[in-house]
Amino acid sequence: MIPARFDELIHAPTRLSIVALLAATEWADFKFIRDSAGLTDSALSKQLTTLEEAGYIDVRKGFVGKRPRTSARLNTIGRAAFEQHVAALQEIVAKAGASVVDARGAGDNADVK
Repeated sequence: MIPARFDELIHAPTRLSIVALLAATEWADFKFIRDSAGLTDSALSKQLTTLEEAGYIDVRKGFVGKRPRTSARLNTIGRAAFEQHVAALQEIVAKAGASVVDARGAGDNADVK
């Protein structure tokens, strides 16, 4: 079982989108991340720097021909942080679900349409 740990750094919507995307790939190209997250180059660059400084991602810079190419991947530390954050979110949602059921009462579901 993955221990739950809420991560403020990952929780920001833009970074959560980026980390979730990177969790599903080995390496992702800058343009792919930018387009998938709907960010500008500068906004993505800033978020990648934040995640890299936190030790959650690795960034690889190189050239394809004469064109610069940047790609990123979620490293072991980042993957663990993401998995723990997701587990914390699942706990929060599960508790909220239990509260909604408790507030309505066990047999009151017949009124819900």
